[in-house]
Amino acid sequence: MVTAGALNEGFVVAISIEAKEGKADALAALLSELTEPSNAEPGMKVFLPYRSPSDPKLFFVYELYRDEAAWAEHQETTHFKRALPALLEFSAKRERVPFVPFVSV
Repeated sequence: MVTAGALNEGFVVAISIEAKEGKADALAALLSELTEPSNAEPGMKVFLPYRSPSDPKLFFVYELYRDEAAWAEHQETTHFKRALPALLEFSAKRERVPFVPFVSV
């Protein structure tokens, strides 16, 4: 079982994505395809995509890395580089915000 303290250690990237009109299902499929290989990366603690039940074109991706270097490594993986052009094509808006813990749990 993962403890709250373990979840609070590392480097978080929170990503909000709004799909272009008619591209939400394609974006959902792409994020689904990224989940397994992303979670298999040595520096990735967890990669979790979410979809809004009230507005299906809105997505949120929670990424927890070992450290900031692991985030950089993720961006150099084959699966990320292969998915990025479609991700940008399907997205009307995308915001990536990094976070680091500042309190102990």
